Amino acid sequence: MLQEITSKTSEVVPVDQDELLLASLGYKQEFKRNFTPLEVFGVGFSIIGLVPSIASVLVYSIPYGGPSAMIWGWTACSIFLAVIALAIAELGSMAPTSGGLYYWTFMFSSHKWRCLLSWIVGYSNTVGNIAGVASLDWGCAVQIMAAVSIGSGLTFQPTAAQTFGVYCALLLCHAIICSLNPIVIARLQIPYIIINILLCLAIIIGVPTATPKEFINSAGYVFGNFTNISGWTNGYAFILSFLSPLWAIGAFDSTIHISEEASNASIAIPYAIIFAAMSGIILGWGLNVTLAFCMGNNLGDILESPIEQPMATILFNSFGQKGTLAIWAFIVVIQFTMTTSLLTSCSRQVFAFSRDGALPFSKWLYRIHPKTHAPVNCVWFTTVLSGLFGLLAFAGPAAIGAIFSIAVASQYIVYSIPISARYLGGKDLRPGPFRLGILSKPVAAVAVTWMVFIIIVFFFPATPNPEASNMNYTVVVLGGTVVLSIIYYYFPKYGGVHWFKGPIANVDVSESRATNDSEQDVTDKS
Repeated sequence: MLQEITSKTSEVVPVDQDELLLASLGYKQEFKRNFTPLEVFGVGFSIIGLVPSIASVLVYSIPYGGPSAMIWGWTACSIFLAVIALAIAELGSMAPTSGGLYYWTFMFSSHKWRCLLSWIVGYSNTVGNIAGVASLDWGCAVQIMAAVSIGSGLTFQPTAAQTFGVYCALLLCHAIICSLNPIVIARLQIPYIIINILLCLAIIIGVPTATPKEFINSAGYVFGNFTNISGWTNGYAFILSFLSPLWAIGAFDSTIHISEEASNASIAIPYAIIFAAMSGIILGWGLNVTLAFCMGNNLGDILESPIEQPMATILFNSFGQKGTLAIWAFIVVIQFTMTTSLLTSCSRQVFAFSRDGALPFSKWLYRIHPKTHAPVNCVWFTTVLSGLFGLLAFAGPAAIGAIFSIAVASQYIVYSIPISARYLGGKDLRPGPFRLGILSKPVAAVAVTWMVFIIIVFFFPATPNPEASNMNYTVVVLGGTVVLSIIYYYFPKYGGVHWFKGPIANVDVSESRATNDSEQDVTDKS
């Protein structure tokens, strides 16, 4: 949105409000603002990718309470997910910059700790986002192999090497797409929104219609039965069922990382975060209710099916082979779109962190391709590291599962720190158009308390007496990430403590703020 102000020489100067706001935060406009508010919402909503996400996480609901865990676990957890979305949205409205979380951490924290905390948040966010890209494409590869297995009459069983080959092909495709002009990614978001909603409606309407009577459950069973086959106590099993919505509804920072490409960013970003989260929560609840009514009551058969995919098993019982393959094809397509959006977001976070000189090869990473106007080097940097993460598949399911864990667990660390720093660091930023007012502190307190609790939950294994093959390695991978980032920070001579000073302004901040204030005065007077 362009407005005009009068300079000291009475010359009329066009002013882009988004560019002025970004300049007041210390950065010049380098990307083109291709994303409309609806397309910004599309990024967050498509990364959630409800049906593929629920397909991936049903295994965290069914053993820990069956239908009650699927429905009431989702309901209870959703309340706190909405609170987290509100807290992040308020910060996104204050300072809509691609750096997002580590930038806010630096600005809110005390002088003594701001550089270290910003460094930890930046590296945890970078590693977590790269792991997120890896987990989405690995999930897509697994889903493709599940489709091949169903199509072969369950005679085909993929090897780790075959799945890894598909995984690498998917990464290559996504890297090529995300290296194109960002306007391509922006315009794809509306089709992404439509196909996600249509698939949700197809499941909610189609599955009850097609399911044989022997698999239809009563309302009493769906809303009242609690079947715990995990080995944990019922109370703790119910808490572990929260992992399902926690995995499915997240990546609240994804839209923040494209702030510098969004029009009307200080309004578009917070509302995109909130609407994406709430849409996912509501539609996800409907999907869980539908599946609970139509999955039968033999939970063991679902979990031990040769298809090795609980949701695919439920669909197979309802639609048969051909119908399941048709639905599954759309699930794979949506999973593919999820990675497109996340790789776009991740590459912008890498770009921002390298702009401030924090990453190795920052000078090479901090470049925008002159023809495509995309951070191509950041896209391929992320892709290569994601490919290396995929090699953990050869170490077994527990090792590759750690990638999924760090992608989710790390985000709660990097969300908690800036939200806490805002009220503990003694500093604040000018409020944005979206603000919570007197609810701001209570919302932040609830959000941080919940996230600390959930981080602890993420560290527990799936069963009470795990072996090496089914141990939860989240604490090792996540702790290793944080510890290594701290070691790198304090490393003699070459560590970040010697040169990292936080966000580096590449415009005259004082001048841009003065211009912004002058423009605001003119707007107010008019």
